[in-house]
Amino acid sequence: MSSTTKPGVLMLGVIHHAHAEFDKLSDIADVTQVTSGSRDEFLRDCDNGKYNSIVAISRTYDSVNITGRFDAELVSHLPASVKFISHNGAGYDQVDVQACTDRKISVSNTPTAVDAATANTAIFLILGALRRAWIPQLALREGNWRGASPLGRDPHHLTLGVLGMGGIGTATAKRAAALGFKLQYHNRKPVADLDKQFSPQEAPQYVSFEDLLKTSDVISIHLPLGPATKGLIGRKELGSMKDGVIIVNTARGAIIDEEALADSLESGKVWSVGLDVFEKEPEINPKLIKHPGAVLLPHIGTATIDTQKEMEVLVIDNVKSAIKDGKHLTQVPEQKPVLAKV
Repeated sequence: MSSTTKPGVLMLGVIHHAHAEFDKLSDIADVTQVTSGSRDEFLRDCDNGKYNSIVAISRTYDSVNITGRFDAELVSHLPASVKFISHNGAGYDQVDVQACTDRKISVSNTPTAVDAATANTAIFLILGALRRAWIPQLALREGNWRGASPLGRDPHHLTLGVLGMGGIGTATAKRAAALGFKLQYHNRKPVADLDKQFSPQEAPQYVSFEDLLKTSDVISIHLPLGPATKGLIGRKELGSMKDGVIIVNTARGAIIDEEALADSLESGKVWSVGLDVFEKEPEINPKLIKHPGAVLLPHIGTATIDTQKEMEVLVIDNVKSAIKDGKHLTQVPEQKPVLAKV
């Protein structure tokens, strides 16, 4: 590559909001955008040298429909020139980070940009599940006014267990504190200085995973999906929870055994659920669809104009940083000790 040749950037997917920011990328890079195609086509193009000048790849969550997952097979086909993959999403289970690390390819996500919108969705689902809101909503639409609406629960009498106190979990806890919940959380390790973000009366207490399951009235899940968390909440874990527990999940559906959750809801062990994510999206367990105690959303936690633009801008900023400074702004945490700078 000559000194006058711009590094190549490959954009997989459609930019919906950050058009001006995306257009400016061409000032520092030779940008190629792919918005359609198949995995076989993409792998063939990689093998045929079409992308041999590409240094950084930017991918949307929906671009999985074009290329499939960025799994070990796909990563093995990427040209040696690729050093950066910028993923649009806080969750990055579509990308095999270990395979990228082995190839010395840095991976970034969009952690901070999604915190507020996803936390707002979690609170919406928590409140909806506390009131089993689908029952009066359905009754009203069927002309039955309140119908058989049950009495709900009030947050200030209950303990909320936050499973995963990252950016989204913390944002959810802050909002829940205003509702009067007693807060507790479990993380891989206690979060440093977390108490400084809350008043002394509201600060969440760190508890073990087992204690969180056993003592929480409401459990809100904010974990990334990976080998350690897939199927983390199964029949055994559900059985250890309080009778009448409420479960909310805005993280990834596969963290919970969906069949076991549906059975627990039918048995009454789980009083209600608020779910924005599902194990085999877009499929949803029919038992959940039919159950009046299930408040369900179709994975729209970040589906606001403001947050979608913030995410797109952060992805583009990651690409710009990769091209200009040789590093991502928001590299995924498991790579930071290994690939601090490519």
